[in-house]
Amino acid sequence: MKKLSVDVAIIGAGTAGLAAYRAATKTGRHAVLIEGGTYGTTCVKVGCMPSKLLIVAANAAHEARRAKDFGVQVGEVHVDAAAVFARVRQERDHFESFVLKEVHEIPAENRLRGHARFLSNTVLQVGDDTEVQARSVVIATGARPLIPDVFKPLGDRLQTSDDIFEWSGLPKRVAVFGPGPIGLELGQALHRLGVSIHLFGEKPSISLLQDPAIQKYAAQALAEEFPLSLGVEVVNAQRQDDGIEITWKDSAGKTSTEHFDIALVATGRVPNVDQLGLEHTQVPVDKHGTPIVDPDTLQAGTTPIFVAGDANDMLPLLHVAHEHGLTAGTNAGNFPTLQAAQHVTPLSIVFCEPQLIQAGKPYSDLEADTFVTGRVSFETQGRSRIMLKNRGLLHVYIARKDGKLLGAEGMGPDAEHLAHLLAWAIQQGQTVADLLAMPFYHPTIEEALRTALRDAASKLSK
Repeated sequence: MKKLSVDVAIIGAGTAGLAAYRAATKTGRHAVLIEGGTYGTTCVKVGCMPSKLLIVAANAAHEARRAKDFGVQVGEVHVDAAAVFARVRQERDHFESFVLKEVHEIPAENRLRGHARFLSNTVLQVGDDTEVQARSVVIATGARPLIPDVFKPLGDRLQTSDDIFEWSGLPKRVAVFGPGPIGLELGQALHRLGVSIHLFGEKPSISLLQDPAIQKYAAQALAEEFPLSLGVEVVNAQRQDDGIEITWKDSAGKTSTEHFDIALVATGRVPNVDQLGLEHTQVPVDKHGTPIVDPDTLQAGTTPIFVAGDANDMLPLLHVAHEHGLTAGTNAGNFPTLQAAQHVTPLSIVFCEPQLIQAGKPYSDLEADTFVTGRVSFETQGRSRIMLKNRGLLHVYIARKDGKLLGAEGMGPDAEHLAHLLAWAIQQGQTVADLLAMPFYHPTIEEALRTALRDAASKLSK
């Protein structure tokens, strides 16, 4: 057995792991990066990048079909599925090449290949032939799709976001499970590419959204485009020779059955920590076996082990994984001296159309009677109507005591840009008066934000 002694061992070479390696080495420590699978990040391989490539193709088809609404006749729209997926993979591989370049810039002696398993808090076995003794360890092993037991009888007709980008053709009918970012984005994309989809959700509302008015509006808007069933329980899923059969019960107790070609399951992701041998450490875990960490330092209990990115099951977003990696790597390098992370304003975007956004404090964290809500509908908003994308509703939450912007939630065209403006303003502690003093060009989507801010300002003055 080959034995190595290092300062910091980082398990996982994804977004969080790479950031942790850079941060740990910046402290002057000797760090090694351990990877048991293929190099590359979740974002670039099966997440952010390929999904947006598929969405762009789908929206191109959608816009071509509705060109007639502008008086432009383009004829019948044909989707070449093989070409669509070929471009998705080609561009994905292009983006992945930059990640691989970063990995291979790390000295070869600091890159270990093989699955890591804890023998103690500070000793790892990597593969069958290497033992690593480390002063501290960063777990950055990412996550994988969660497959509820009810879907397991579907066999190879069960697909996830890890599978879809390898397709070369499109099925005719797809049952999509999970109205979160993955399910909404991929489900709508498939629909716009010509697939008949039905999106199911166990909860009675769209994931991410908490404001009841926004929840209701978003569900109605999406249901106008494709079948959407929320608050349902899947009671049976069976594989058949020509597809699958799904039986579900709605909130009223009515049972329905529908036939599909495949199921796309996007019901969440589970941290890749179950094969790490955490039972040989003093890492505290929850009932699911996920490490319990300090949200500020990312330390697991009092151990010299830190957990970053999707592996800690906090918030599965790339910018969060990167921040976690920097915090975990710095603290692992400086252990036992710890530094709390400088948290940025929460920001979430779902790239369906209209886009869903949340910035700042979520609605559920706001105290009643301490804030006012500024509202704007995109249905009559100038630029939105010009583009025939006038669907959406935005709420901004303003503190009564000082007029500061606390948070925002909404659905709207190109809302990703509003989300950033809102998050930046919240992080800077700006007030509604500060924001209304800013320039708003005409005609733009940003003018909708001004309308919402004016609405809030009028309520503050009462």
